[in-house]
Amino acid sequence: MSDFQVSPIGRALIERNEGCELSAYRDMVGVLTIGFGHTEGVYDGQTITQAEADEMLTEDLSEKYGLAVNRMCGDAPTTQGQFDAMTSLAYNVGIAGLGNSTVLRRHLAGEYAEAADAFLMWDKAGGHVVQALLRRRQEERAMYLGEPST
Repeated sequence: MSDFQVSPIGRALIERNEGCELSAYRDMVGVLTIGFGHTEGVYDGQTITQAEADEMLTEDLSEKYGLAVNRMCGDAPTTQGQFDAMTSLAYNVGIAGLGNSTVLRRHLAGEYAEAADAFLMWDKAGGHVVQALLRRRQEERAMYLGEPST
């Protein structure tokens, strides 16, 4: 099993795309969310501090999403950029979403260009293309390919 941690560049991509809300809100598909897209145990009316939001993200990335991506990748050759991009995708679409994705299947098969292009399939919420998701997927694709961030 690989043993990556999300890099500062990967974390910045997630923070930038998730944004940070210190009061609970419903995301575009109706899920209660707080901080940088944290959804577990969130309740109506909840408020947190910036430090709590930062800690939630740190825990989510290291103990949940990063761990899951490391397990899914197993011994498959994986770069830091690939790990960061897949962790960002999992953070946004869920661990099961990544686990059942063409991104992961192609990555495990060593088909890296195809895996990168498969990020672009995840540009919808509620069945509709969302420009913010398309931009995020383009950033993740570039990160996966090791291209400099824009």
